[in-house]
Amino acid sequence: MATDETTTAALAKALAHPARIRILRVLQATPGCIGGDIVGAVGLAQSTVSEHLRILKVAGVITGEIDGPRVCYALNPAALAPLVTFILGLTPPPDGACCTPAERETA
Repeated sequence: MATDETTTAALAKALAHPARIRILRVLQATPGCIGGDIVGAVGLAQSTVSEHLRILKVAGVITGEIDGPRVCYALNPAALAPLVTFILGLTPPPDGACCTPAERETA
């Protein structure tokens, strides 16, 4: 079983490419997008888009359903919950619990 850190890092890695972010935006704007439509919208080669889709699917960020000779992709927002929880937890410490380097120099 993967640790929370491993899961969060895997999700972050899956999102860590501008083309993958573009793909997610395309899927958000056009639910039920077909692979070929994604290629046209993203403007990359079919093989490149396929690899990005594979990475997103392995991470669980998207799903892909075979519809005849095509694959219909959809967002899976629930898969991002561990990453969202992590990011929302990155709050500044309470006042006085930490100081910046500039504050240390004047103390």
